[in-house]
Amino acid sequence: MAAPDIKAAIGQYLAAVASGEASKVAALYADDATLEDPVGSEPHRGRAAIEAFYGGLQGEISTELLTARVAGLEAAFLFRVVTKAGDATYTIEPIDVMTFNDAGQITSMRAFWAPEDMTAA
Repeated sequence: MAAPDIKAAIGQYLAAVASGEASKVAALYADDATLEDPVGSEPHRGRAAIEAFYGGLQGEISTELLTARVAGLEAAFLFRVVTKAGDATYTIEPIDVMTFNDAGQITSMRAFWAPEDMTAA
């Protein structure tokens, strides 16, 4: 079995987030995956809970990968998310740490950011 292309999986994740469709993002996760966003918050467990979490995506969203490091089935990456909602634009650059299974599905995600890291214009 060939190893999954983790950098491609990161690209799929960013595209799914930019789509604003919670079901597309959740489909990238394994059934029993965990999501902790931001780190220190209560983890979401399972695809249904993860889809509900991403249900909060609203507005016009764009994403840009700034840098990524992959080691085996794990990755840490810095990216920018810009969300336009009405007259406001919100920008944040979280660092996500993900683990993947052999099928390339996300098994865990931890997002490192704090509210003060978000800028509004």
